[in-house]
Amino acid sequence: MANVFFYETAHGPFGICERGGAVSAVFSGRSVPDGYTVAETPLIKRAAVQLGEYFVGRRREFDLPLHASGTPFELKVWQALRDIPYGQTRTYGQIAAAVGSPKACRAVGRANSRNPHIILTPCHRVIGADGRLTGFAAGLDLKGSLLALERLHSGKP
Repeated sequence: MANVFFYETAHGPFGICERGGAVSAVFSGRSVPDGYTVAETPLIKRAAVQLGEYFVGRRREFDLPLHASGTPFELKVWQALRDIPYGQTRTYGQIAAAVGSPKACRAVGRANSRNPHIILTPCHRVIGADGRLTGFAAGLDLKGSLLALERLHSGKP
């Protein structure tokens, strides 16, 4: 069974999906994905609590089972994103190098755009080589807000 439930946050509405006992997606908005039923489950509720803790600066890492379908390259990129410490950023080039494909900056960008677990897999921590905010499925305003939140709670300037 596949379920989704929606929560209002200070950063707008978020949907959390569960399939097969794992969080299968976290996204900004209120659209019900095909094949999902709107229902709150214990795992979805646990994920919502952890996101709420993150939004107020009390959580830096998530402890949730995640399921993601992707290419082997995408899975490597998503793991590299989870390795970026709270309050820090990396460039697309740094992520490409970290996954063993130093010239694959654009492919890293595509993998980021397909990340099914925004925030949990922190693609918002990836910035352009010049330090500018680039590409974020939920919008650059939210990306900037998340980075500012992390800077505030990590003590980084």
